[in-house]
Amino acid sequence: MSMITATAWVPRGFAAQFPTKYDFDEAEFERIADLAKLQLEDAKQDLDEARNGVELCGDSEKKEGKDENGILASKSNGEVDDDLKEYDLEHYDSDTKEDNDGEGMAMFGNVRSLAYHDTNADDPYITLKESEDDDEEREELQVLATDNMVLAAKVEDEVAHLEVYVYEDEADNLYVHHDVMLPAIPLCVEWLNLAVGKKRIPSDSKANFVAVGTMDPDIEIWDLDTVDCMYPNAVLGQGSADDNAQSETLKKTKKKKRKSKKVNGDYHVDAILSLAANRNHRNLLASSSADKTVKLWDLNTIKCAKSYSFHTDKVCSTAWHPKESTVLLSGSYDRTVVAADMRAPDAKPPRWGVESDVETVRWDPHNSNTFYITTESGVIHHHDARLAPATPEASKPVWKLQAHDEAISSFDVNPIIPGFIATGSTDKEAKLWNVQAEGPSMVVSRNLGVGKVFSTNFAPDQEVGFRLAVAGSKGAVQIWDTSTNAAVRRAFGDRVAPAEGEVNERLIALEEDSSDSEDEGGKEPGGEEATAQDDWESMDED
Repeated sequence: MSMITATAWVPRGFAAQFPTKYDFDEAEFERIADLAKLQLEDAKQDLDEARNGVELCGDSEKKEGKDENGILASKSNGEVDDDLKEYDLEHYDSDTKEDNDGEGMAMFGNVRSLAYHDTNADDPYITLKESEDDDEEREELQVLATDNMVLAAKVEDEVAHLEVYVYEDEADNLYVHHDVMLPAIPLCVEWLNLAVGKKRIPSDSKANFVAVGTMDPDIEIWDLDTVDCMYPNAVLGQGSADDNAQSETLKKTKKKKRKSKKVNGDYHVDAILSLAANRNHRNLLASSSADKTVKLWDLNTIKCAKSYSFHTDKVCSTAWHPKESTVLLSGSYDRTVVAADMRAPDAKPPRWGVESDVETVRWDPHNSNTFYITTESGVIHHHDARLAPATPEASKPVWKLQAHDEAISSFDVNPIIPGFIATGSTDKEAKLWNVQAEGPSMVVSRNLGVGKVFSTNFAPDQEVGFRLAVAGSKGAVQIWDTSTNAAVRRAFGDRVAPAEGEVNERLIALEEDSSDSEDEGGKEPGGEEATAQDDWESMDED
């Protein structure tokens, strides 16, 4: 079984031309070792507690001289001591040398005698110098300025990872560049233009990082320009640790926090459902969780700056205002949406109500006074933020549309083309809409063969403004060039480049093994070989 739960685009020009291989140097070893020690101490504590419980249960039997099967012990203490002496088991782990020529037999006992060299050229024992193979590998990792990265949070055969694709628009090519192993099922991803956890880097420099939220309460941040990383650059939440000062106080604090499931102001205690990076203040990241809270993180300090409790149920979606950079929109399963100023946590924010659980919320980048809400019942609500109701029950949208028969699990507003929105649903349909002053109209509906649609995202760059990444329950990503669709060309003809002759519709996908797809009782329409009559319908304006 395979599925993709979330996707995100990386704008052109932010990825390194030649991503670097992960360098496991001494500093990195110490950083991971310190974090591993904390986890090891927690595991030891659990083991000691388990052993104490077993000892308490078995005390009565031990007093009677019986083993766990009720049989009298067969060996006396004297016989056990004889065995220890005969085989010298008391000194089995000793790190001492037997003679002047030999090393101890402890694990990594000879590590102090190893020689290290800065480069392979300095090592006299390496006779095979760097060759053309290294150049070929470097070229394979190359990312051009005209390439886009596409991030996909994927679960495959119970293994969770983040796949990093490179999309070459001119070559109609999509391929896996590298991947990152994740600790739990991923639920959301957010691209970051900030070098988190890296020192000696100017604050105004470009960066290429990603924040990943999973079923665990911690948020992991990874460097996308480093391949084969072993551990994230930073962890936001309960599992985070200060790399600069691993004091005893910190270790004791972590032990106490480890088992805490009480909602608090420092970290989430349940699954991370959404992430939103502030594009005006790059060091700010908002997160929402199943623990009913919204948290604001300072990525410079890797700490929670503030926690908010606007909702009474799981908070599933967040979005920053495109101009008012301190205003955050949040939607919840309590069937309300809040637009709150993060600078005034004690103020009463405006609140809107909907008919069912909220799925997604989005501001309109072309009209910052309005925003969209999609719901579990398949309805889109379009609201004017200036017309805040007195109570959630009194909410009156500018317009409301029954877009799907099932939940609208994904939604996006095109950042380049005004009025162009996309919806994806668990009914396996992806739909494109044209929003005008008089209201919305459907342009085209397609089944792209990705199963239940969990993610629909428009590309962020002008050159690829009509590209839409669609992914879902079958573990596949389709890049749909919507400008090649006839209905889209009619609806947005003034924004589409003119073309001579017949235009063939473009769908770019990875070549997948058929075993990766879920069995749903037959071949599903969609994909590059499907005909237009089989898998799409359009609705032109009258």
